[in-house]
Amino acid sequence: MTTATRQARVSDHPAIIDRVRTWWGDTHSPEQSRELSMLLPKLFLQFFSGTSLVLERDGVIDAFLIGLHSPDGRGAYVHFVGVAPELRGQGVGRALYQEFFRRAAAAGCKDVRAITSPRNTRSIAFHRAMGFGLEPGDREADGLPVHTDYDGPGQHRVCFHRDL
Repeated sequence: MTTATRQARVSDHPAIIDRVRTWWGDTHSPEQSRELSMLLPKLFLQFFSGTSLVLERDGVIDAFLIGLHSPDGRGAYVHFVGVAPELRGQGVGRALYQEFFRRAAAAGCKDVRAITSPRNTRSIAFHRAMGFGLEPGDREADGLPVHTDYDGPGQHRVCFHRDL
């Protein structure tokens, strides 16, 4: 069995979309999984494949991180991460983030940001364990700072920041 982390490619897009719809299918309805996959239009790989990562095992994508560096080189942003359900809790996501941090720092980025839904308690715990701090919001929910309508009406988000 061969496992390798590599730079993402535009040709990975169909497989990544399939993974999102499959991997989130156990916790989301088919419609919700489809909506999640819409957060990853092909343009993310067309323009940010050089800053995104894929973990492959025997030619099959087992995890991915879609991230970008700001054009001014000051910061980086993790847009979407997916890990196969059977690999969760084994350090795969941590390894992808650490490689992203390494590459972002090498490119001159000073910090990394990420966001998630206030309901996504697993993501919040993961980001905090990875050294991300919570950015102040305009209100609190369940003790968390929340940015109201961050991604549009009713689309509240918890925002994270981590210095490199």
